[in-house]
Amino acid sequence: MDLTGICPLTTDAALRRAAFVAGELEAVVGPRGRIGYAELSVEVARLRSALYGAGIRRGDHVGLCLGNGPRWVALFLAITSLGAVTIPVNTRFKAAEFEYALRQSDIRLLIMAERVLSSEFTAMLREICPAVDTRLPDPKLPELRQVVVLGGDVPAGARSWADFLAGAREEIAPCAEPGDVALIQYTSGTTSFPKGVLLTHENMCADAFFSATRMGLRAGDRFYSGRPFFHVAGTTLSILACLQQCATLVTAERFEPETALRLLAEEGCTHFAGNDTIALMLLNHPDRERYRLRLRGAWLAASPTVVRRVIEELGAAEAVVGYGLSEASPNVAQSAWWEDEELRVSGAMAPEPGVSVRLRDDEAGPPGEILVRGWNVMRGYYAMPEQTAAAVDADGWLATGDLGELRTDGRLVFTGRARELIRVGGENVAPAEIEAVLHRHPAIRQAAVVGVPDDRLVEVPFAFVVLKHEVAEADLLDWCRGELARFKVPRHLRIVDDFEGIGMTASAKVQKSRLAEHAVRMLAQ
Repeated sequence: MDLTGICPLTTDAALRRAAFVAGELEAVVGPRGRIGYAELSVEVARLRSALYGAGIRRGDHVGLCLGNGPRWVALFLAITSLGAVTIPVNTRFKAAEFEYALRQSDIRLLIMAERVLSSEFTAMLREICPAVDTRLPDPKLPELRQVVVLGGDVPAGARSWADFLAGAREEIAPCAEPGDVALIQYTSGTTSFPKGVLLTHENMCADAFFSATRMGLRAGDRFYSGRPFFHVAGTTLSILACLQQCATLVTAERFEPETALRLLAEEGCTHFAGNDTIALMLLNHPDRERYRLRLRGAWLAASPTVVRRVIEELGAAEAVVGYGLSEASPNVAQSAWWEDEELRVSGAMAPEPGVSVRLRDDEAGPPGEILVRGWNVMRGYYAMPEQTAAAVDADGWLATGDLGELRTDGRLVFTGRARELIRVGGENVAPAEIEAVLHRHPAIRQAAVVGVPDDRLVEVPFAFVVLKHEVAEADLLDWCRGELARFKVPRHLRIVDDFEGIGMTASAKVQKSRLAEHAVRMLAQ
Protein backbone atom coordinates (compact mmCIF):
# COMPACT_ATOMS: atom_id res chain seq x y z
CA MET A 1 0.00 0.00 0.00
CA ASP A 2 1.41 3.39 -1.01
CA LEU A 3 0.93 5.75 1.93
CA THR A 4 2.29 8.82 0.14
CA GLY A 5 -0.08 11.75 0.58
CA ILE A 6 -2.12 10.11 3.33
CA CYS A 7 -0.08 11.47 6.24
CA PRO A 8 3.45 12.78 6.96
CA LEU A 9 5.81 9.81 6.68
CA THR A 10 8.86 11.21 8.49
CA THR A 11 9.04 12.59 12.00
CA ASP A 12 10.33 15.92 10.67
CA ALA A 13 7.51 16.26 8.14
CA ALA A 14 5.00 15.68 10.95
CA LEU A 15 6.68 18.30 13.15
CA ARG A 16 6.83 20.87 10.35
CA ARG A 17 3.10 20.48 9.71
CA ALA A 18 2.20 20.70 13.41
CA ALA A 19 4.37 23.79 13.96
CA PHE A 20 2.86 25.47 10.88
CA VAL A 21 -0.82 24.82 11.55
CA ALA A 22 -0.86 24.70 15.38
CA GLY A 23 2.34 26.38 16.56
CA GLU A 24 0.57 28.05 19.49
CA LEU A 25 -0.72 24.75 20.92
CA GLU A 26 1.22 22.93 23.62
CA ALA A 27 3.08 19.93 22.27
CA VAL A 28 4.37 18.25 25.45
CA VAL A 29 3.59 18.76 29.12
CA GLY A 30 5.92 16.81 31.38
CA PRO A 31 7.67 16.71 34.74
CA ARG A 32 10.42 19.01 33.42
CA GLY A 33 8.26 21.69 31.87
CA ARG A 34 6.05 22.26 28.87
CA ILE A 35 6.71 23.28 25.29
CA GLY A 36 4.56 24.45 22.36
CA TYR A 37 4.80 23.17 18.80
CA ALA A 38 6.50 26.29 17.41
CA GLU A 39 9.03 26.29 20.24
CA LEU A 40 9.56 22.55 19.83
CA SER A 41 10.39 23.02 16.16
CA VAL A 42 13.05 25.62 17.06
CA GLU A 43 14.52 23.40 19.78
CA VAL A 44 14.68 20.39 17.45
CA ALA A 45 16.62 22.48 14.92
CA ARG A 46 19.09 23.52 17.64
CA LEU A 47 19.59 19.94 18.81
CA ARG A 48 19.95 18.71 15.22
CA SER A 49 22.83 21.18 14.80
CA ALA A 50 24.41 20.03 18.08
CA LEU A 51 24.14 16.38 17.01
CA TYR A 52 25.73 17.22 13.67
CA GLY A 53 28.49 19.07 15.50
CA ALA A 54 29.06 15.91 17.56
CA GLY A 55 29.64 13.98 14.34
CA ILE A 56 26.28 12.26 14.04
CA ARG A 57 25.29 11.45 10.47
CA ARG A 58 22.64 9.42 8.64
CA GLY A 59 22.47 5.86 9.94
CA ASP A 60 24.44 6.51 13.16
CA HIS A 61 23.04 5.06 16.39
CA VAL A 62 22.25 7.43 19.27
CA GLY A 63 21.14 6.14 22.66
CA LEU A 64 18.72 8.01 24.91
CA CYS A 65 18.67 7.16 28.61
CA LEU A 66 16.42 9.84 30.07
CA GLY A 67 13.11 10.17 31.85
CA ASN A 68 9.94 11.24 30.01
CA GLY A 69 9.60 14.92 29.19
CA PRO A 70 9.99 17.60 26.50
CA ARG A 71 13.77 17.05 26.22
CA TRP A 72 13.34 13.36 25.36
CA VAL A 73 10.82 14.27 22.66
CA ALA A 74 13.01 17.04 21.19
CA LEU A 75 16.08 14.78 21.08
CA PHE A 76 14.15 11.93 19.47
CA LEU A 77 12.81 14.24 16.76
CA ALA A 78 16.24 15.80 16.22
CA ILE A 79 18.04 12.46 15.94
CA THR A 80 15.53 11.00 13.53
CA SER A 81 15.39 14.17 11.40
CA LEU A 82 19.08 13.62 10.61
CA GLY A 83 18.35 10.13 9.33
CA ALA A 84 20.10 8.77 12.43
CA VAL A 85 18.65 6.05 14.63
CA THR A 86 17.33 6.44 18.18
CA ILE A 87 17.93 3.62 20.66
CA PRO A 88 15.72 4.15 23.73
CA VAL A 89 17.36 2.69 26.84
CA ASN A 90 15.03 1.24 29.44
CA THR A 91 15.62 3.38 32.53
CA ARG A 92 14.76 0.44 34.78
CA PHE A 93 17.77 -1.56 33.59
CA LYS A 94 20.46 -2.84 35.92
CA ALA A 95 24.13 -2.73 34.90
CA ALA A 96 24.24 -6.02 32.97
CA GLU A 97 21.09 -5.14 31.01
CA PHE A 98 22.41 -1.63 30.34
CA GLU A 99 25.69 -3.06 29.02
CA TYR A 100 23.92 -5.51 26.72
CA ALA A 101 21.81 -2.77 25.14
CA LEU A 102 24.83 -0.49 24.60
CA ARG A 103 26.94 -3.28 23.12
CA GLN A 104 24.40 -5.06 20.94
CA SER A 105 23.00 -1.86 19.40
CA ASP A 106 26.42 -0.37 18.48
CA ILE A 107 25.51 3.01 19.99
CA ARG A 108 27.92 5.71 18.83
CA LEU A 109 26.65 8.55 21.04
CA LEU A 110 24.87 8.07 24.37
CA ILE A 111 22.87 10.93 25.90
CA MET A 112 22.00 10.00 29.46
CA ALA A 113 20.79 11.43 32.73
CA GLU A 114 23.12 11.06 35.68
CA ARG A 115 20.16 9.60 37.55
CA VAL A 116 16.62 8.52 36.66
CA LEU A 117 14.41 7.83 39.68
CA SER A 118 16.46 5.38 41.78
CA SER A 119 18.89 4.33 39.03
CA GLU A 120 22.39 5.84 39.07
CA PHE A 121 23.38 5.64 35.43
CA THR A 122 26.72 7.43 35.70
CA ALA A 123 27.82 4.89 38.30
CA MET A 124 26.54 2.05 36.10
CA LEU A 125 28.43 3.36 33.08
CA ARG A 126 31.66 3.60 35.10
CA GLU A 127 31.20 -0.04 36.08
CA ILE A 128 30.71 -1.35 32.55
CA CYS A 129 32.83 1.18 30.63
CA PRO A 130 35.84 2.30 32.74
CA ALA A 131 37.26 4.40 29.89
CA VAL A 132 34.48 6.94 30.44
CA ASP A 133 36.66 8.27 33.28
CA THR A 134 39.61 8.78 30.94
CA ARG A 135 39.02 8.63 27.21
CA LEU A 136 36.61 6.72 24.99
CA PRO A 137 36.30 4.27 23.32
CA ASP A 138 36.52 1.40 25.77
CA PRO A 139 37.48 -2.11 24.52
CA LYS A 140 34.21 -3.44 26.00
CA LEU A 141 32.15 -0.94 23.96
CA PRO A 142 34.29 -0.12 20.91
CA GLU A 143 31.51 1.69 18.99
CA LEU A 144 30.66 4.08 21.83
CA ARG A 145 32.64 7.23 20.98
CA GLN A 146 30.84 9.94 22.98
CA VAL A 147 28.76 10.21 26.13
CA VAL A 148 26.76 13.31 27.09
CA VAL A 149 25.66 13.47 30.73
CA LEU A 150 22.82 15.59 32.09
CA GLY A 151 23.72 16.26 35.69
CA GLY A 152 26.64 17.33 37.85
CA ASP A 153 28.69 14.11 37.80
CA VAL A 154 30.28 14.23 34.33
CA PRO A 155 33.18 11.75 33.94
CA ALA A 156 36.42 13.02 32.39
CA GLY A 157 35.81 11.04 29.20
CA ALA A 158 32.25 12.37 28.78
CA ARG A 159 30.73 15.75 27.90
CA SER A 160 28.32 17.94 29.80
CA TRP A 161 24.97 18.96 28.32
CA ALA A 162 26.21 22.56 28.04
CA ASP A 163 29.30 21.46 26.12
CA PHE A 164 27.14 19.38 23.79
CA LEU A 165 24.86 22.35 23.07
CA ALA A 166 27.87 24.58 22.42
CA GLY A 167 28.52 22.46 19.34
CA ALA A 168 25.30 23.79 17.74
CA ARG A 169 26.63 26.32 15.24
CA GLU A 170 25.27 26.15 11.69
CA GLU A 171 21.72 25.34 10.68
CA ILE A 172 21.44 21.75 9.51
CA ALA A 173 18.59 20.75 7.20
CA PRO A 174 16.63 17.59 8.00
CA CYS A 175 17.35 14.75 5.60
CA ALA A 176 15.37 11.69 6.74
CA GLU A 177 13.43 9.58 4.24
CA PRO A 178 10.35 7.44 5.00
CA GLY A 179 12.35 4.23 4.56
CA ASP A 180 15.11 5.23 6.98
CA VAL A 181 15.27 3.33 10.26
CA ALA A 182 14.15 5.71 13.01
CA LEU A 183 14.21 3.45 16.07
CA ILE A 184 15.77 0.28 17.42
CA GLN A 185 13.24 -0.93 19.98
CA TYR A 186 14.51 -3.63 22.35
CA THR A 187 11.91 -6.21 23.17
CA SER A 188 11.99 -9.40 25.20
CA GLY A 189 11.29 -12.59 23.34
CA THR A 190 11.40 -16.26 24.18
CA THR A 191 15.19 -16.20 24.56
CA SER A 192 17.23 -14.57 27.31
CA PHE A 193 18.60 -12.00 24.86
CA PRO A 194 16.38 -9.02 23.97
CA LYS A 195 16.15 -8.29 20.25
CA GLY A 196 16.44 -4.86 18.64
CA VAL A 197 13.42 -4.24 16.41
CA LEU A 198 14.23 -2.02 13.41
CA LEU A 199 11.36 0.42 12.80
CA THR A 200 11.33 2.96 9.97
CA HIS A 201 9.85 6.46 9.84
CA GLU A 202 7.03 5.14 7.65
CA ASN A 203 6.36 2.25 10.05
CA MET A 204 5.98 4.54 13.04
CA CYS A 205 4.46 7.67 11.50
CA ALA A 206 1.73 5.81 9.61
CA ASP A 207 0.96 3.58 12.59
CA ALA A 208 0.65 6.65 14.81
CA PHE A 209 -1.62 8.41 12.31
CA PHE A 210 -4.06 5.54 11.87
CA SER A 211 -4.15 4.73 15.58
CA ALA A 212 -4.73 8.36 16.60
CA THR A 213 -7.43 8.77 13.94
CA ARG A 214 -9.32 5.70 15.13
CA MET A 215 -8.91 6.83 18.74
CA GLY A 216 -10.58 10.12 17.84
CA LEU A 217 -7.59 12.29 18.73
CA ARG A 218 -7.96 15.76 17.19
CA ALA A 219 -6.09 19.07 17.11
CA GLY A 220 -6.29 20.70 20.51
CA ASP A 221 -7.07 17.47 22.39
CA ARG A 222 -4.96 16.59 25.42
CA PHE A 223 -3.71 13.02 25.68
CA TYR A 224 -2.34 11.59 28.93
CA SER A 225 0.16 8.76 28.61
CA GLY A 226 2.28 7.52 31.48
CA ARG A 227 3.88 4.97 29.16
CA PRO A 228 7.68 5.34 29.22
CA PHE A 229 9.25 6.74 26.06
CA PHE A 230 11.66 3.78 25.96
CA HIS A 231 8.65 1.70 24.84
CA VAL A 232 7.13 1.86 21.37
CA ALA A 233 3.85 2.66 23.15
CA GLY A 234 5.63 5.82 24.26
CA THR A 235 7.19 6.76 20.92
CA THR A 236 4.63 5.67 18.31
CA LEU A 237 1.39 5.62 20.28
CA SER A 238 2.11 8.68 22.44
CA ILE A 239 4.68 11.09 20.97
CA LEU A 240 3.96 10.52 17.27
CA ALA A 241 0.21 9.98 17.70
CA CYS A 242 -0.07 13.45 19.24
CA LEU A 243 2.31 14.96 16.68
CA GLN A 244 0.30 13.61 13.75
CA GLN A 245 -2.94 15.11 15.10
CA CYS A 246 -1.54 18.33 16.67
CA ALA A 247 -2.69 17.19 20.11
CA THR A 248 -0.96 17.85 23.44
CA LEU A 249 0.90 14.98 25.10
CA VAL A 250 0.70 15.04 28.90
CA THR A 251 3.21 12.66 30.42
CA ALA A 252 4.97 11.72 33.66
CA GLU A 253 8.25 10.14 34.81
CA ARG A 254 6.36 6.96 35.59
CA PHE A 255 2.76 5.88 35.96
CA GLU A 256 1.39 6.43 39.45
CA PRO A 257 -2.43 6.38 39.75
CA GLU A 258 -2.98 9.43 41.97
CA THR A 259 -0.55 11.54 39.94
CA ALA A 260 -2.27 10.36 36.78
CA LEU A 261 -5.71 11.28 38.11
CA ARG A 262 -4.43 14.72 39.13
CA LEU A 263 -2.90 15.34 35.70
CA LEU A 264 -6.01 14.10 33.93
CA ALA A 265 -8.08 16.60 35.91
CA GLU A 266 -5.72 19.59 36.08
CA GLU A 267 -4.61 19.40 32.44
CA GLY A 268 -8.13 18.82 31.13
CA CYS A 269 -7.15 15.61 29.34
CA THR A 270 -9.59 14.29 26.76
CA HIS A 271 -7.90 10.89 26.26
CA PHE A 272 -5.55 8.47 27.97
CA ALA A 273 -3.73 5.27 27.05
CA GLY A 274 -3.21 2.14 29.09
CA ASN A 275 -3.58 -1.58 29.59
CA ASP A 276 -5.65 -3.55 32.09
CA THR A 277 -3.27 -2.70 34.94
CA ILE A 278 -3.25 1.04 34.33
CA ALA A 279 -7.00 1.22 33.84
CA LEU A 280 -7.74 -0.82 36.96
CA MET A 281 -5.39 1.28 39.09
CA LEU A 282 -7.26 4.40 37.99
CA LEU A 283 -10.69 2.83 38.41
CA ASN A 284 -9.97 1.37 41.83
CA HIS A 285 -8.13 4.31 43.37
CA PRO A 286 -9.90 5.25 46.64
CA ASP A 287 -9.76 9.00 45.89
CA ARG A 288 -10.87 8.84 42.26
CA GLU A 289 -14.15 10.62 42.92
CA ARG A 290 -12.26 13.71 44.13
CA TYR A 291 -10.98 14.40 40.61
CA ARG A 292 -13.19 15.96 37.97
CA LEU A 293 -12.34 14.18 34.73
CA ARG A 294 -13.29 15.37 31.25
CA LEU A 295 -12.34 12.28 29.27
CA ARG A 296 -13.84 11.59 25.87
CA GLY A 297 -11.83 8.58 24.75
CA ALA A 298 -9.01 6.14 25.47
CA TRP A 299 -6.69 3.62 23.80
CA LEU A 300 -6.84 0.36 25.74
CA ALA A 301 -5.27 -3.07 25.63
CA ALA A 302 -7.80 -4.47 28.03
CA SER A 303 -10.56 -7.02 28.57
CA PRO A 304 -14.21 -6.20 27.81
CA THR A 305 -14.98 -5.89 31.53
CA VAL A 306 -12.30 -3.23 32.00
CA VAL A 307 -13.26 -1.37 28.80
CA ARG A 308 -16.88 -1.22 29.95
CA ARG A 309 -15.83 0.22 33.32
CA VAL A 310 -13.62 2.86 31.64
CA ILE A 311 -16.59 3.99 29.54
CA GLU A 312 -19.10 3.99 32.36
CA GLU A 313 -17.00 5.12 35.34
CA LEU A 314 -14.36 7.37 33.76
CA GLY A 315 -16.64 8.84 31.09
CA ALA A 316 -14.42 7.84 28.16
CA ALA A 317 -17.40 7.09 25.90
CA GLU A 318 -15.26 6.81 22.75
CA ALA A 319 -12.76 4.30 24.22
CA VAL A 320 -11.21 1.90 21.70
CA VAL A 321 -9.26 -1.35 21.95
CA GLY A 322 -6.00 -2.05 20.17
CA TYR A 323 -3.69 -5.02 19.61
CA GLY A 324 -0.09 -4.91 18.53
CA LEU A 325 3.54 -5.79 19.20
CA SER A 326 6.85 -3.99 18.80
CA GLU A 327 7.62 -5.84 15.56
CA ALA A 328 4.49 -4.25 14.01
CA SER A 329 5.25 -0.65 15.02
CA PRO A 330 3.16 -1.60 17.22
CA ASN A 331 -0.53 -1.42 16.20
CA VAL A 332 -1.90 -4.27 14.07
CA ALA A 333 -5.63 -3.82 14.65
CA GLN A 334 -7.87 -1.41 16.49
CA SER A 335 -11.49 -0.46 16.92
CA ALA A 336 -12.60 3.10 16.07
CA TRP A 337 -14.33 5.76 18.13
CA TRP A 338 -17.20 6.08 15.64
CA GLU A 339 -18.13 2.39 15.87
CA ASP A 340 -20.95 1.00 17.98
CA GLU A 341 -20.08 0.83 21.67
CA GLU A 342 -20.88 -2.87 21.98
CA LEU A 343 -18.52 -3.64 19.11
CA ARG A 344 -15.73 -1.62 20.71
CA VAL A 345 -16.25 -3.22 24.12
CA SER A 346 -16.21 -6.73 22.62
CA GLY A 347 -12.59 -6.35 21.54
CA ALA A 348 -13.27 -7.16 17.88
CA MET A 349 -10.77 -4.98 16.00
CA ALA A 350 -10.34 -4.08 12.34
CA PRO A 351 -6.80 -4.40 10.94
CA GLU A 352 -5.15 -1.06 10.19
CA PRO A 353 -5.70 0.13 6.59
CA GLY A 354 -3.35 -1.71 4.25
CA VAL A 355 -2.44 -4.33 6.87
CA SER A 356 -3.33 -7.99 6.31
CA VAL A 357 -4.01 -10.39 9.18
CA ARG A 358 -4.52 -14.13 9.03
CA LEU A 359 -4.14 -17.12 11.27
CA ARG A 360 -1.47 -19.70 10.60
CA ASP A 361 -2.68 -22.16 7.95
CA ASP A 362 -5.59 -19.77 7.31
CA GLU A 363 -7.61 -21.28 10.11
CA ALA A 364 -10.58 -19.02 10.91
CA GLY A 365 -12.75 -19.34 13.97
CA PRO A 366 -10.78 -21.26 16.64
CA PRO A 367 -7.76 -19.47 18.14
CA GLY A 368 -4.64 -19.68 16.01
CA GLU A 369 -1.31 -17.89 15.73
CA ILE A 370 -1.72 -14.35 14.39
CA LEU A 371 0.27 -13.56 11.24
CA VAL A 372 0.65 -9.98 9.98
CA ARG A 373 1.80 -8.48 6.69
CA GLY A 374 1.92 -4.85 5.54
CA TRP A 375 3.62 -1.49 5.80
CA ASN A 376 3.80 -1.73 9.62
CA VAL A 377 6.03 -4.85 9.77
CA MET A 378 9.55 -4.20 11.04
CA ARG A 379 12.64 -4.13 8.84
CA GLY A 380 14.04 -6.95 10.99
CA TYR A 381 16.05 -7.48 14.18
CA TYR A 382 19.31 -5.55 14.39
CA ALA A 383 22.34 -7.77 13.71
CA MET A 384 20.23 -10.93 14.11
CA PRO A 385 19.60 -12.35 10.62
CA GLU A 386 18.59 -15.82 11.82
CA GLN A 387 16.02 -14.46 14.26
CA THR A 388 14.71 -12.12 11.56
CA ALA A 389 14.27 -14.99 9.11
CA ALA A 390 12.45 -16.99 11.78
CA ALA A 391 10.06 -14.11 12.49
CA VAL A 392 9.28 -12.85 8.97
CA ASP A 393 8.94 -15.31 6.08
CA ALA A 394 9.88 -14.78 2.44
CA ASP A 395 6.39 -13.46 1.65
CA GLY A 396 6.58 -10.81 4.37
CA TRP A 397 4.33 -12.48 6.95
CA LEU A 398 5.31 -11.71 10.55
CA ALA A 399 4.70 -14.58 12.98
CA THR A 400 3.56 -12.91 16.20
CA GLY A 401 3.42 -15.95 18.45
CA ASP A 402 0.17 -14.49 19.79
CA LEU A 403 -3.21 -16.17 19.56
CA GLY A 404 -6.40 -14.78 18.11
CA GLU A 405 -9.64 -15.45 16.33
CA LEU A 406 -10.73 -14.05 12.97
CA ARG A 407 -14.42 -13.32 12.58
CA THR A 408 -16.22 -13.74 9.28
CA ASP A 409 -16.21 -9.93 8.88
CA GLY A 410 -12.40 -9.91 9.02
CA ARG A 411 -12.17 -8.51 12.54
CA LEU A 412 -9.52 -9.83 14.90
CA VAL A 413 -10.13 -10.86 18.50
CA PHE A 414 -6.90 -11.23 20.48
CA THR A 415 -7.10 -14.24 22.80
CA GLY A 416 -3.62 -14.93 24.15
CA ARG A 417 -0.10 -13.63 24.57
CA ALA A 418 3.07 -15.03 23.08
CA ARG A 419 3.99 -18.44 24.44
CA GLU A 420 5.69 -18.30 27.82
CA LEU A 421 6.05 -14.50 27.74
CA ILE A 422 5.01 -12.90 31.04
CA ARG A 423 3.27 -9.52 30.85
CA VAL A 424 3.97 -7.65 34.08
CA GLY A 425 1.86 -4.50 34.22
CA GLY A 426 2.46 -3.75 30.55
CA GLU A 427 6.10 -4.94 30.48
CA ASN A 428 7.02 -8.02 28.45
CA VAL A 429 9.30 -10.32 30.44
CA ALA A 430 11.01 -13.38 28.97
CA PRO A 431 11.24 -16.22 31.53
CA ALA A 432 14.58 -17.22 30.03
CA GLU A 433 16.03 -13.85 30.95
CA ILE A 434 15.18 -14.37 34.63
CA GLU A 435 16.32 -17.98 34.47
CA ALA A 436 19.69 -16.87 33.09
CA VAL A 437 20.21 -14.66 36.15
CA LEU A 438 19.14 -17.39 38.57
CA HIS A 439 21.47 -19.84 36.88
CA ARG A 440 24.39 -17.53 37.65
CA HIS A 441 23.81 -18.01 41.39
CA PRO A 442 26.32 -20.55 42.77
CA ALA A 443 23.68 -22.36 44.82
CA ILE A 444 21.22 -22.98 41.99
CA ARG A 445 21.25 -26.11 39.90
CA GLN A 446 18.24 -25.46 37.71
CA ALA A 447 15.60 -22.75 37.49
CA ALA A 448 12.30 -22.42 35.68
CA VAL A 449 10.10 -19.33 35.60
CA VAL A 450 6.43 -19.01 34.66
CA GLY A 451 3.80 -16.32 34.91
CA VAL A 452 0.98 -16.45 37.43
CA PRO A 453 -2.10 -14.20 37.68
CA ASP A 454 -1.88 -11.05 39.78
CA ASP A 455 -4.76 -8.74 40.76
CA ARG A 456 -2.77 -5.55 40.17
CA LEU A 457 -0.18 -6.37 37.50
CA VAL A 458 -2.18 -8.99 35.53
CA GLU A 459 0.80 -11.41 35.70
CA VAL A 460 3.98 -11.74 37.76
CA PRO A 461 6.98 -14.11 37.55
CA PHE A 462 6.98 -17.24 39.72
CA ALA A 463 10.39 -18.98 39.96
CA PHE A 464 11.05 -22.61 40.83
CA VAL A 465 14.63 -23.58 41.65
CA VAL A 466 16.54 -26.79 42.30
CA LEU A 467 19.53 -26.21 44.60
CA LYS A 468 23.10 -27.48 44.71
CA HIS A 469 23.36 -26.54 48.37
CA GLU A 470 21.15 -24.86 50.94
CA VAL A 471 20.25 -21.20 50.62
CA ALA A 472 17.23 -19.21 51.78
CA GLU A 473 14.51 -18.21 49.33
CA ALA A 474 14.78 -14.63 50.57
CA ASP A 475 18.48 -14.56 49.71
CA LEU A 476 17.75 -15.72 46.17
CA LEU A 477 15.18 -12.96 45.74
CA ASP A 478 17.71 -10.41 47.02
CA TRP A 479 20.14 -11.71 44.39
CA CYS A 480 17.54 -11.12 41.70
CA ARG A 481 16.85 -7.58 42.91
CA GLY A 482 20.50 -6.73 42.38
CA GLU A 483 20.64 -8.21 38.90
CA LEU A 484 17.26 -7.46 37.31
CA ALA A 485 14.98 -4.51 36.70
CA ARG A 486 12.30 -4.46 39.38
CA PHE A 487 9.47 -5.62 37.12
CA LYS A 488 11.47 -8.76 36.21
CA VAL A 489 12.16 -9.83 39.79
CA PRO A 490 10.07 -12.92 40.73
CA ARG A 491 7.22 -12.07 43.07
CA HIS A 492 7.18 -15.71 44.22
CA LEU A 493 10.02 -18.24 44.51
CA ARG A 494 9.89 -21.85 45.66
CA ILE A 495 12.65 -24.38 46.17
CA VAL A 496 11.82 -27.85 44.76
CA ASP A 497 13.71 -31.16 44.74
CA ASP A 498 13.30 -31.68 41.01
CA PHE A 499 10.92 -31.05 38.09
CA GLU A 500 10.12 -34.67 37.29
CA GLY A 501 7.17 -34.78 39.65
CA ILE A 502 5.74 -31.55 38.27
CA GLY A 503 6.14 -32.14 34.55
CA MET A 504 8.96 -32.99 32.16
CA THR A 505 8.82 -33.67 28.43
CA ALA A 506 10.38 -36.71 26.79
CA SER A 507 13.37 -34.53 25.86
CA ALA A 508 13.87 -33.58 29.53
CA LYS A 509 12.47 -30.08 29.18
CA VAL A 510 10.27 -28.57 31.86
CA GLN A 511 6.65 -28.35 30.74
CA LYS A 512 5.91 -24.70 31.45
CA SER A 513 2.14 -25.12 31.15
CA ARG A 514 2.08 -27.79 33.86
CA LEU A 515 4.51 -25.80 35.98
CA ALA A 516 2.25 -22.73 35.76
CA GLU A 517 -0.75 -24.82 36.84
CA HIS A 518 1.28 -26.14 39.78
CA ALA A 519 2.25 -22.59 40.77
CA VAL A 520 -1.38 -21.46 40.76
CA ARG A 521 -2.35 -24.42 42.97
CA MET A 522 0.45 -23.57 45.42
CA LEU A 523 -0.71 -19.97 45.69
CA ALA A 524 -4.28 -21.10 46.33
CA GLN A 525 -3.28 -23.23 49.32
